[in-house]
Amino acid sequence: MRHTPVLLKEIMEGLNLRRELEAKADATKGVQSGDSPVYIDCNLGDGGHAEAFIRAQKGDIHVIGFDLDQEAIERAEANIAKAVKKEEIEFNAKKNLHLFRKNFRTLEKTLTDADMTPTGEKFADAILFDLGLSSFEIDESGRGFSFRKDEPLSMTFGKKSSESGDGTDGDHAFDASDIVNTWKEEDIANVIFAYGEDKFARRIAKRIVEARGTAWGENQLPIRTTAQLADIVKAAYPGKAKFGKIHPATRTFQALRIAVNDELRALEAALPQAFRLLKPGGRLAVISFHSLEDRIVKHMFRAWSDTHLGHLITKKPIVPSAQEVSENPRARSAKMRVIEKI
Repeated sequence: MRHTPVLLKEIMEGLNLRRELEAKADATKGVQSGDSPVYIDCNLGDGGHAEAFIRAQKGDIHVIGFDLDQEAIERAEANIAKAVKKEEIEFNAKKNLHLFRKNFRTLEKTLTDADMTPTGEKFADAILFDLGLSSFEIDESGRGFSFRKDEPLSMTFGKKSSESGDGTDGDHAFDASDIVNTWKEEDIANVIFAYGEDKFARRIAKRIVEARGTAWGENQLPIRTTAQLADIVKAAYPGKAKFGKIHPATRTFQALRIAVNDELRALEAALPQAFRLLKPGGRLAVISFHSLEDRIVKHMFRAWSDTHLGHLITKKPIVPSAQEVSENPRARSAKMRVIEKI
């Protein structure tokens, strides 16, 4: 199943690349070939947002995409090629589509290493961070992002590797199974509380350690699958709390995923790089899906606004309409913020 881009209409309006072309046309009495806007998609996924911008610009655009999942990059390439062919859009993918299997925390270095721009050069017209999981990652990746299916407990965007642990190429020194099976009880509790904001974090960590202590098998980790972990977490919840609006394991799964992929620190590192890469008048948009992400974005955007480096396009976050949530329930917690560089 192809991922449905969240807040697509709002993103197109917020980043508003047509505004850039119109301004250049006014200044030059006609847009030249070198005037194609530059759009950077820091979470490429299936390429839905990138594809929409290629359509809107009728192929007159440079698209740069980042994703830790090689399969996602291949799907995005295929989807863009299919859309361009179907709609007979003149888009030179070899020249204007540049996709990197890299963590967006390496934004400036990756572009510099690829000889696309010197460090610090301002060249992007629009940059997007869509921090949500794609439908493919949740439903089909088999990496254990969701407890709706019984899958191996991994939660890595890339692959687990004993040789690489910084996550910049999508490889990880540890995964979720390592955390629940080998970390100390206190460290597990801290992860669940800090990243999942679960008030029962200590109860959950205690139950995890108890469960793994009685479940060791020959050459096997005791807690191996999403179903095992979900059952353990649910058992740790007291009484009626087991039957709240969300499944008891939701926050624990979120916390483990954030820890495995170092998501919050990656975002903190990437946002200033993205803002530096923007041209004056260029716009940066972020779609976040939980309060920890949104807090980081809100504070950075406010700091740039307060120091007159940027202009807030969204005074308050934009959220999906009731219709979009009814059509795509996974959009319900999305919040979008946009800032324009002065």
